[in-house]
Amino acid sequence: MALPPLREELSLLPGPPLVDGQPSHTLHDPVRNLFFQIDWSTFEVLCRWDLGDPAAIAASIAAETTLQLEAADVEAVVRFLHENQLLQPPPGSAADFAKRLKQRKGSFGKWLLHNYLFFRIPLVKPDRWLGRWAGRLDFLYSRSFFLLTLAALGVGLVEVYRDWEKFTATLVDTLTWSGMASYGVALVAVKTLHEFGHGFTAKRFGCRVPTMGVAFLVLWPVAYTDTNEVWKLTDRRQRLQVAAAGVATELIIAVWATLAWALLPEGIPKSIAFLLATTTWITTVTINASPFLRFDGYFLMSDWLGMPNLHGRSFALARWDLRERLFALGEPVPESFSRRRHVGLILFAWATWIYRLVLFLGIAVLVYTFFIKAVGILLFLVEIIWFVLLPFWREFQEWQKRWPALRRSSRARRSAVIALAALSLLALPWPTRISAPGLLRPLEQLVIYAPQHAQVVALPVAEGSRVAAGTLLLQLASPDLHSREASAVARVNRLRWQASAGAFDAEQRAQWQVLQEQLATADAELASVQADAVRYAPVAPFNGVLRDLDPDLRPGVWLGQGEVIARLVAEDGQQQAVTYLDEEEIGRVKVGDRARFYADGLEGPFLALQVLRIDPDAARTLPEPELSTLYGGGLLVREKKGVLYPERALYRVTLKATAPAGDLAGTAWRGKVVIAGDWAVPGWRFLRSALSLFWREAGF
Repeated sequence: MALPPLREELSLLPGPPLVDGQPSHTLHDPVRNLFFQIDWSTFEVLCRWDLGDPAAIAASIAAETTLQLEAADVEAVVRFLHENQLLQPPPGSAADFAKRLKQRKGSFGKWLLHNYLFFRIPLVKPDRWLGRWAGRLDFLYSRSFFLLTLAALGVGLVEVYRDWEKFTATLVDTLTWSGMASYGVALVAVKTLHEFGHGFTAKRFGCRVPTMGVAFLVLWPVAYTDTNEVWKLTDRRQRLQVAAAGVATELIIAVWATLAWALLPEGIPKSIAFLLATTTWITTVTINASPFLRFDGYFLMSDWLGMPNLHGRSFALARWDLRERLFALGEPVPESFSRRRHVGLILFAWATWIYRLVLFLGIAVLVYTFFIKAVGILLFLVEIIWFVLLPFWREFQEWQKRWPALRRSSRARRSAVIALAALSLLALPWPTRISAPGLLRPLEQLVIYAPQHAQVVALPVAEGSRVAAGTLLLQLASPDLHSREASAVARVNRLRWQASAGAFDAEQRAQWQVLQEQLATADAELASVQADAVRYAPVAPFNGVLRDLDPDLRPGVWLGQGEVIARLVAEDGQQQAVTYLDEEEIGRVKVGDRARFYADGLEGPFLALQVLRIDPDAARTLPEPELSTLYGGGLLVREKKGVLYPERALYRVTLKATAPAGDLAGTAWRGKVVIAGDWAVPGWRFLRSALSLFWREAGF
């Protein structure tokens, strides 16, 4: 076939050596400002393009170089040039170009989808301004400034280590609405300087920087700088410097801001330094340095490995590896690499897929949360379909194309059997282990709380002593209670005298009915005071052992109201546990199920339990504060006027010990209760949760 002519405005530039050592060149399309890296064989084909015949070009290359090409290889180069519109259009090709333009634009819905997912807004054309200032910033690229920055890093880290508590406290104090707004301002400033770092470095190497602006990735603004002309650079180290300039700029800001925070006195400058330091450290490490998205970390890794289009090539290799492992189709590998790089690219592709899956799921949830419900649902579906489901669908389509080969593959049949077995694990019932926070305590115990305005008078029983039922455990006193009791006794005696004197006094006899009512009220008040007095002299209601008596208690010590003074534990040492389960878990538990209790911080021993009672109704309050998150437990509650209310429906489950408590006897332990519940289908649990979520969120 006759070769079509090349476009005259194309330019061919020398490039860095490829990984395998062969020379490379860069083909520049100035109209679209696109760059194509070509290998040695493609370069030789382009050098002999004027021969006009693929067979003649292949023969000339074989005669004049060590390469051995065929006419089919030259035709592959022609297809590459045609697909990328690098050939002169033949007469009458306007219809073909119009068709391509229509395909590229697509429908209005597709255009709207692409522009929602990603679009750019160029803001400035900084090339001339960067050119004027690039030479004045040479000091920032000097070895002296590098050494000064390293010294500042060392001093700053030492000072932060010395004031670490103050640093972390400042970080917590800034987690407010005003603090987050300040972080937003600092982030905009840092990202602007980040892009200037790219622009100045590219300009130092003679590259043109046509635009700077803002790109929107799923409506999230990201600053960008057009540095495509770095592909003109032959030295790979210069490309790496341009790619790393943004991260280096942020790290320099972070280092000097950290040092400034450590040295400046309290005030606004110190606060600004803290914001800049924390913002740059966090964003650089978590965003810019990540190679899993097309940010600076990706381009650094791509240039360092000498692999343009790193994501696409690693994804193609990983998809080929997956098909070979599942189906053993014997297809040729997309690209040949060394064993180490081959494995590394596959692992990198899988890490990128997992990272993007988690990231895009999170973005979808955020989009759904922050938009109005109708728009949020629509955008959530767009995120899930485009970023999560569509890649799977495309891979399944590739499998469908290979269906005849799959039917003949024994490896494919084995993979299908394994997949069906894995699905059956989700569809078949399995024994379940239900784990929940629990409290183990003696079956019979008396907790002694300090009453109001109590003072210790006597401690007749020591810690760990055995006491019989009816024994006085401790003696407390309250001047306020004593005063109330004396006043009540005096009032009762006065009213009784007045009532008895009514027989001799006509005036008192007329008030006799009123006096009887007042006397009844006074007797009730005295009985109440005497009942309160019993709390100041608690006695043992059963035989037991006194535990947890504060060793610092002495006669004369005042106690706070509600303070736990001691516990009286029954001598038999029987224990019971209490736990709370949600409405999904409670249906898989019944009375008589086996369970175990594992105490927090206690390694090794456990206690065998059995479900004794399940409350039919959800608990309105949580009487065991030790199990709440407010006191270090695992149950989420809210407190209102000293009462703890669970944040979700929880059912109280009581369990009895079926074995001696051993080291766990005689005191209360917080830990974990694991119940052997009924058999359940694992997949049904997730399906029911998904359907419940859908049903709840579907309502407007």
